[in-house]
Amino acid sequence: MPYVHNVDSFGYNTNLIEKGIPYETESWSWLLDEKNKGKVALINAPTIGIFDAALAAEGAGLMKFNNIGNMTISEIDQLFMILTEKKQQNHFSGFWTSVPQSVEFMVSKRVAIQSMFSPGVSASKGQGIPVTYASPKEGYRAWYGVMCLSAKTHGHVKDAAYEYMNWWLSGYPGAFIARQGYYISNPDRSRPLMSSDEWNYWYDGKATTKNLKGTDGTVSVKIGEIRDGGSYIKRFSNVAVWNTVMDNYDYSLDKWYEFLNS
Repeated sequence: MPYVHNVDSFGYNTNLIEKGIPYETESWSWLLDEKNKGKVALINAPTIGIFDAALAAEGAGLMKFNNIGNMTISEIDQLFMILTEKKQQNHFSGFWTSVPQSVEFMVSKRVAIQSMFSPGVSASKGQGIPVTYASPKEGYRAWYGVMCLSAKTHGHVKDAAYEYMNWWLSGYPGAFIARQGYYISNPDRSRPLMSSDEWNYWYDGKATTKNLKGTDGTVSVKIGEIRDGGSYIKRFSNVAVWNTVMDNYDYSLDKWYEFLNS
């Protein structure tokens, strides 16, 4: 059952890095730019971080992938050679493992730019940090979450599982997660539970006429702001790669942890 999905990129503090132009000058290559040395973090999740790093390396012109969503052994080797060299030059200030940790990195100014998820951007803004969620000219890294019910589930456990899955599509969860920038697979049920400003901002890419609060209750969107990247259609029309488990996943996993320990 499909439910939550989004497109991800990187966030950057516009007090520390000059604001770019969405889809024109904002680039994954900024994650490897020497100008940001020592102020860059990546997500410590092999199936996600490898794509952020690959998009950055390709965007910087350091290498080229035949199919970035399904890298060859030689491509993985080349990518991690680039990353390890950068790491040994102290280019990276950290590798975050949770959204709250990514927020702490940004709020403490440990980083100026990093891989980010939409809730982290929203929370950072709620704490007064001017984070822009980039719209890379190369395209986003997209993902789609699904729920699966085991064929061996029976009785009241099966009933509870169906109830939980149905709840996710009932409207309220979709409206709630929209306030942190995520999308639900059946938005028409969530729309009546969102204000017109919330819908216009999060889904239609229009300027809000009111301050909007995030899921934590703090204001994360101010009057007149337009969502980074624009509307749902605009954002999903600019996808560079979908999160996937590659044929060489096991090999890439080993290389990821070698990189972290280098």
